[in-house]
Amino acid sequence: MKKIYEKISNNMVTFIFIILCILGMIFSKQPLSFIFAELVRRIGRNSFLVLSLIIPVICGMGLNFGIVIGAMAGQISIIMVTNWIIKGAALASPLGLIITIAISTPFAILFGLLSGMLLNKTKGQEMISSMLLGFFANGLYQLLFLFLVGKIIPVNNPVIIMANGVGVKNTLDLSDGLKYTLDNIVSIGFFAFIIALSALAILYSIYRYVKNENEKFQKRYIHHIIIYLVVIVVAVVIIDPLGLFSGTSSSFIKQLNMISKIKIPLITLLVILCLCLFNVLIVKTKAGQDFRSVGQDIHIAEVSGIKVNKVRIKAIIISTVLAAWGQIIFLQNLGTLNTYGSHESIAMFSIAALLIGGATVSKATVSQALLGTILFHTLFIVSPQAGKNLFGDAQIGEHFRVFIAYGVIGLSLGLHAWKKYSNKKKALTE
Repeated sequence: MKKIYEKISNNMVTFIFIILCILGMIFSKQPLSFIFAELVRRIGRNSFLVLSLIIPVICGMGLNFGIVIGAMAGQISIIMVTNWIIKGAALASPLGLIITIAISTPFAILFGLLSGMLLNKTKGQEMISSMLLGFFANGLYQLLFLFLVGKIIPVNNPVIIMANGVGVKNTLDLSDGLKYTLDNIVSIGFFAFIIALSALAILYSIYRYVKNENEKFQKRYIHHIIIYLVVIVVAVVIIDPLGLFSGTSSSFIKQLNMISKIKIPLITLLVILCLCLFNVLIVKTKAGQDFRSVGQDIHIAEVSGIKVNKVRIKAIIISTVLAAWGQIIFLQNLGTLNTYGSHESIAMFSIAALLIGGATVSKATVSQALLGTILFHTLFIVSPQAGKNLFGDAQIGEHFRVFIAYGVIGLSLGLHAWKKYSNKKKALTE
């Protein structure tokens, strides 16, 4: 009983959101096929940005609100490439995407270096400092693209420049350029993806079974293999190659048929998987061990001979570069660049998603980032319609989504501070 209480207590925010998502799905009365389709798009669109937050947390720098600066680097590269390539043929290809990422990287490294240097001057206050730094950088960004482009920086491309010849347009349509350049490389059906994923899981479980000689763990992997086989069988039946469900009018079967038509952007998910592996494997390297050491105790790390300031700068540079790439992935899926607004809510929503998954200021994992992304965006999908059904106004659901984004950050930080205070008090009494 005590273990259950501790589990719930340690993951209070996650459990609250699971309940909210279930209630939202019930009251919204939206079909599962619609929720699944939207969720697939949002996971591919947002996961990379959420995962870019993990390394600064490991390094003890808290939640990096400064990823908004990385997002600006990504947007700068998109605007530059759109300006240079007027016709969309070259831009609307994987090569155009690679060029955009290549241009964004040096900007992101420079911004990350400057951010890291500043955050080294504000040790212990990194979160508020990175938030204020984001506001400051946003001011410079607005100055650049509202006043300097067209006046001091010559740009004559009517695709991006305003009618008066000064400033970049508020909205840039990426339909003839970057839109879906990554998502459309390879896509497969939802249940085919489930079958492929389960097959890979079976191969991994067999590998772990052969490698591990512990009988207890071997039984566990046998159970895993059986579960994955059942998933494959169910998915094959749902795909219905023999027409077993043809002619049926069952609402449930219709929903399954609609879900089977959902396309999974395979390359996008593989890119996200590569970042997951990077976050897991980097901890096992010398750099990763330095991140952990600095995150646990700066003073002990310094005594051990670790160059703390350099390690912290390195963590912020990695996070900023990943955020720039993540913003490009986000915008190629969205298909529209809001020049002055696309980057503003990136940090808030990504941090909220990470915290919803069970992460804290001092601990974050890949699984927490992915779980938080799923829960956060499930609520984003269902809340407007749930608000309309309950109160007769979809706008209430929209306001609820924004309230949730800010509220979950405040709640998580409050719980973290309370737990820290409780642990100190308990240590003193003992």
